[in-house]
Amino acid sequence: MTIDELLKKVKKIHFIGIGGAGMCPCAEILLSLGYELTGSDNNDTETFRKIEREGAKVFLGQKKENIADDVELVIYTNAILAGNEELDYAKANFPCFERAELLGAMSRLFTNCIGVCGTHGKTTTTSMITQALLEAGLDPSAVIGGKLPVIDAYGRFGKSENFVCESCEFNNTFLHMNPDVAVILNVDEDHLDFFKNLDNIKKAFREFAEKTTRTIIYNGDDKNTVDTLRGIEGKKLISVGTSDNNEWVAKNINVPGGFHIDYDIYHNGEFVTHLELSVPGEHNVLNSLCAFVACVESGAEVEKICKGLKSFGGAARRFELLGKHRGITFADDYAHHPAEIRVTLEAAKKMGYKNVWAVHQPFTYTRTSLLLDDFAEVLKLADKCVISKIMGSREVNTIGIKAKDLADKVPGSVQLDTFEEICDYVLSHAEDGDLVITLGCGDIYKVARMMMEKTAE
Repeated sequence: MTIDELLKKVKKIHFIGIGGAGMCPCAEILLSLGYELTGSDNNDTETFRKIEREGAKVFLGQKKENIADDVELVIYTNAILAGNEELDYAKANFPCFERAELLGAMSRLFTNCIGVCGTHGKTTTTSMITQALLEAGLDPSAVIGGKLPVIDAYGRFGKSENFVCESCEFNNTFLHMNPDVAVILNVDEDHLDFFKNLDNIKKAFREFAEKTTRTIIYNGDDKNTVDTLRGIEGKKLISVGTSDNNEWVAKNINVPGGFHIDYDIYHNGEFVTHLELSVPGEHNVLNSLCAFVACVESGAEVEKICKGLKSFGGAARRFELLGKHRGITFADDYAHHPAEIRVTLEAAKKMGYKNVWAVHQPFTYTRTSLLLDDFAEVLKLADKCVISKIMGSREVNTIGIKAKDLADKVPGSVQLDTFEEICDYVLSHAEDGDLVITLGCGDIYKVARMMMEKTAE
């Protein structure tokens, strides 16, 4: 039986890894739809306790006894390692589906599912669309890869047919979905441990576009995206960008530095509106224009879209300003690919700080090895660079790559293994007027918080 069919029949669902950032919003939506939920996690996190407060019965630690005999469906995260007792028991005794399959089924529950994909910018753009639709009174449901401050959550349940969903390409997760509207921000080399090459990445995005039921909003300035979509038929294709050959165009772009951007929006050569943003970085011109068009396609009023986008101050871990102590400003960013690090550091360099410190945690051995020279090149943009040891995550280091290999290619950089060492080094060398920004999708954010705590003492 498919997961779509099961969701129409069952009432009791168990989540393995319920506290994960991707799992929690899915669980919240199912709770709001009236399902009875239980779930487990190995980590006692904010999201784990949040879903408990909302009505799920949760268990800290993973063992087979967590799953009641009357559970009718089990959802698990792909972050679960092989040999997990609870997951092995679930697969032997219950219908089990991975979180991506649940997300795919959820995309088919709504008549206006907006799937936001792209190698970079997904979380920010998904957040922008969600906040603008909220401002427009269209009450969207959402699953976001980062916390959106206006709702203080990674997702929400709304009582409308609008569903905004971050659609990740890793492991072909997004191919379980059938969005009504696809937003394709860019197509770039990433997750090469899975895809192997750019051609395979393009094929995956092409398939996602083909699975879209109605409309594709895409970056017409990105050659890889244009190549990927060439020849697609039976969909409404809408191009956005800064060049005049696009249907929707951003013109008169003003990026003065700081947390401000403004530009004019044109549609088929006709002026539509002036848009102001409260986030840094020229890359957010494209993100916000894609969000604007997605909201227009969803029936939102232009004035309310603009108000929602202006009030958006960024998602958590997307150039998130944490505070200022002893004259040093601390920020954190999820950037873990050279293209993402580049736009983050370029934005930071325009903000008038004395020195910009990049505290980078390389993520996975394959990505670090395959993109070593690209990482080195973008980290040179920082005035000061500190590199932690590589976070292997799901990988074993069979290729012998070390963080020092990266540091050796970045003149003047310092490589330190432990967070305590990094914290002490930066705080003993950073000066009044500096910006220190932690970069990476692992747990490097903990360093920023450690530095904040020590400077606040």
